[in-house]
Amino acid sequence: MGRVIAIANQKGGVGKTTTAINLSAALAEKNKKVLLIDLDPQGNATSGVGVEKSQLEYTVYDLILGETSIQNCTEYTEFENLFLIPSSVNLAAAEIELIGIPEKEYIIKKEVDQIKDKYDFILIDCPPSLNLLTINAMTTADTVLVPIQCEYYALEGLSQLIHTINLVKERLNPYLDMEGIVFTMFDARTNLSLQVVENVRANVKQKVYSTIIPRNVRLAEAPSHGYPITIYDTKSAGAESYRALADEVINREES
Repeated sequence: MGRVIAIANQKGGVGKTTTAINLSAALAEKNKKVLLIDLDPQGNATSGVGVEKSQLEYTVYDLILGETSIQNCTEYTEFENLFLIPSSVNLAAAEIELIGIPEKEYIIKKEVDQIKDKYDFILIDCPPSLNLLTINAMTTADTVLVPIQCEYYALEGLSQLIHTINLVKERLNPYLDMEGIVFTMFDARTNLSLQVVENVRANVKQKVYSTIIPRNVRLAEAPSHGYPITIYDTKSAGAESYRALADEVINREES
C-alpha cells in the first residue's frame, strides 16, 4: 500500500513545491510508482511537471466538490511512473464552498484510500497556509515532510506547524507522523546557511534529513520548462540532491 507524504510549510518561498515536484520525479526514476497531488491553488506543481492547466477537464477542485472520481482527474505525465492530480485556481474558493459539508476534513482521504494500493508513494503539495486544504492533506497523509529555507527566519513558524501536526494527530488522524525536515536553498558560501542548519538540528527534536538541497540556478529554471530537475539537468547538484533525498525517504520506509 502506498505511503502518503504531505509536503507542508505555511511559509511561502521555502522550496515546498520544488521539493514536491523533484522528490516525486526522483522516486519515479527509482522505479517507484508515484502520484503527485497538487493541493495548492497556484498550481505550480501541475505546470512544473509539464501539464497544461488550461487543457484540463477535471482537477482536484472537482474532486473536492464531489463532481468527479479520483480516477477521472488523475493525469499521466510524460515521465515514466509519475502521475498527477492537478490543481486549479478555483481551489482558492473551496474552503468557502465546503462550509456545512459533513466530515470536510476527510474529503481527500476518502478518495485517496480508494487508490492508495496502486502507488508506492503519494506526495501532496500543500498550499503555503494552515487552511482546510492543508488539514485535508494531513488527515490523508501518513507523514509530513517540512522543507525549511536556510535563512534567518527558518525556525519562525516551524513550532506553529509542528503544533498543527500534533493537533491533527490528536483529533483527526492518530496515525500521522513527522516524516522529517529537509533544508533547501543552502548556500555553502555563507556562514548563515551553516548556522541555520546547526541551529535547527540543535533545537528541533524531529528527524532532520542528511540531504541538503543547494541553492541552484538550474533547479530554479526547471519548472518554467515543465521538467523536474532530474530530466532538465540530470547531472546538476540539484538533481543529485533530490536523488539522495529520495534514497533517504525510501530507506525510512524500509527501516
